[in-house]
Amino acid sequence: MKIFSIQQAKSRLSRLIERARISGEMLARGKDRVVRLVPIGGRRGSRKLGMLKGKLVVGSEFFEPLPAEELASWECRSSQQKSNLSS
Repeated sequence: MKIFSIQQAKSRLSRLIERARISGEMLARGKDRVVRLVPIGGRRGSRKLGMLKGKLVVGSEFFEPLPAEELASWECRSSQQKSNLSS
């Protein structure tokens, strides 16, 4: 990765963008690196809303309250707090 000054970047921005798409580039102000140009990445694929409709089933037990001990473990409660839930 090559380092360019801000002044160099101003005059070569189009070329820097093309190079950054491949490897990334650094811009410096004086001796300090201040900006890194990196590619943002391409689209990974298309997503279709509702593509799993009718393929997944959620049972009624999903909507039932969790037992106090399991709920406490999800919420990272101490054993003292667990005993208060049971009361």
